[in-house]
Amino acid sequence: MVQIDDNYPTPTSTSQKSTIALLVKPSPPDPSTKPTPIQSGILDVNLHLGYLGRHLLQGLPARYTSQDASQPWLLFWSFQSLSLLKVELDQGNKHKAAEGILAMQNTAEGGFGGGPGQAAHLLPTYAAVCSLAIVGAPDPSIPQFVSPWTRIDRRALYKLFLSLKQTDGSFRVSSNGEVDVRGVYCLLAVAKLLNMMTEELVRGTKEWVKGCQTYEGGFASAAISIGENRWAPLGEAHGGYTFCALAAWVLLELEFPSSPSGLQLNLRNLRRWLVQMQGGKDELYGFRGRTNKLVDGCYSWWVGGCFQLLDKLELRDDAQTPDVIWNPEGLKEYILYAAQHPAGGLRDKPPKSPDMYHTLYNLAGLSAAQYACQSAKASTSTTTLPDTSDSPSQSRSSSETPSLTSSASASSTQTQASSTPRTTSTQQPPPSSSLNATDPLFNLTKTHAEAIMNWFREEHGEDFR
Repeated sequence: MVQIDDNYPTPTSTSQKSTIALLVKPSPPDPSTKPTPIQSGILDVNLHLGYLGRHLLQGLPARYTSQDASQPWLLFWSFQSLSLLKVELDQGNKHKAAEGILAMQNTAEGGFGGGPGQAAHLLPTYAAVCSLAIVGAPDPSIPQFVSPWTRIDRRALYKLFLSLKQTDGSFRVSSNGEVDVRGVYCLLAVAKLLNMMTEELVRGTKEWVKGCQTYEGGFASAAISIGENRWAPLGEAHGGYTFCALAAWVLLELEFPSSPSGLQLNLRNLRRWLVQMQGGKDELYGFRGRTNKLVDGCYSWWVGGCFQLLDKLELRDDAQTPDVIWNPEGLKEYILYAAQHPAGGLRDKPPKSPDMYHTLYNLAGLSAAQYACQSAKASTSTTTLPDTSDSPSQSRSSSETPSLTSSASASSTQTQASSTPRTTSTQQPPPSSSLNATDPLFNLTKTHAEAIMNWFREEHGEDFR
C-alpha cells in the first residue's frame, strides 16, 4: 500500500510517520560487534521458548488479570505457539492443562466459559477445544489412557449452538450476547473439529456471511437484512473479521458446496483488499487491519493467513497451484526485524511490549509466509519468489529446550536455526527457522487438527443431537 504525503499533517499521518521511523532494520552498534539473531533477521527460537515457558509454567504477570474471562485463550496462545515452534509439553503438564480446560466447561449451558464457573461463550469454546486438540490426543504408550476428548459434552454443546442461532442464519456469541462473525467462525470451527456440522445448524449462515462483505472487498463484523436477498454490512472492512468470515465461508463450502451459479463471494475485490493491506518497504511489508491504519504484527495472521484460505477455494476448483499474489518474503522481514522483542516474545510493533496474543499470531503469520514461499518455489509460475528458509525436514537437538519435550511426530520434526548474517540484497531475504505448518481453518498444526477430527469421526461418532 503506497503512502502519499499531502503535506497536511493530521494525528493519523503523524502517527504513521512515527511508526515508519521506528520500522527500520536494526544493525549492530559497531562493525566489531557480533549481531544478535534479531539483528540478523533470524527467529530466536530459544529466546521465545524461554518467554513462553516463563509465562506458562511460572505464571503470568499481574497485567493479565484483565484477561480473567479469556483463560482458554491464554492457554491456546501458549500451546499453539509452542506447536509452531515444534515443541510440546510433557505428559504431566498436558494432563494439568486438560484438567484446567475441562474445569471451564459449563455443564449447565454446554460449551466453555472464559474461566471456571463463567457463562458459556463461543469464543472461549473455540479456544478451549483447540487447546484440548493440542494437549488431549490419545497416547497409546500409556496403559488405560482416557483422552480428555471423551469428556467434551457434545450433546450439551450442540444444544447451546442451536439456542444461539438467529433467524437470519447468524449466531449470538452467548446468551443475550452480540452477533458478529467472530462467533460464527468459532462455532463452525468447533463443529468441524468435533464432527457436529449439520444442515440444521448452518441453514442460512452462508447467506449471512456473504452479507458481511463490504464494497472494499473485506468483511465487516456483522450484517443486517434490508430486503429479500439484500444485506447491509455493519461497519468497515477489518482484517480480523475478514479472516473469520472467509474461514467460515470455506468451512461451509467444503461441507456444503454451492453450485457454480449459486451463492458466491466477490473474490476479486477480496484479493485486491487483502493485497492492499500489506505495507511497502518503509513499513517492512507488515500488514494493517483496516484502510489507513498502522501496521500491526497480529495481522500477519489475520490478513496473511487469508491467502491460504483463498488457496483452498482455488485448489478445489482448479488443480493448478494458485499464484502467490502477496509478498511473503517481505512479511518475514516485518516479523523477524520488527515484531521480535529482545526480551523474548513477539509484539505489535516497536517500541511496544510482547504479549501472548501477538506472539502466536506473528508466529502463525511467519509460518504462512514460509510455506507460501515454498509453494511458490515449487510452482511453475513465473512469479515465484526466492526462499532461503530452512527445510522443515532438517533436525534440531531437543536439548536446546530442556524444560519442554520435542515432538516425535513427523510433522513436528525439530529444525536448526540458521546463523547466516543478514544480507542487504533485496533478492536474498533473511534466513529464519522453519516452523510447523498451521491449518488455516483452525490455526492448529495439521497433525493436531486431523487427529481430533479423525477421532470424533471414526471412534466417537455417536449421535450428539
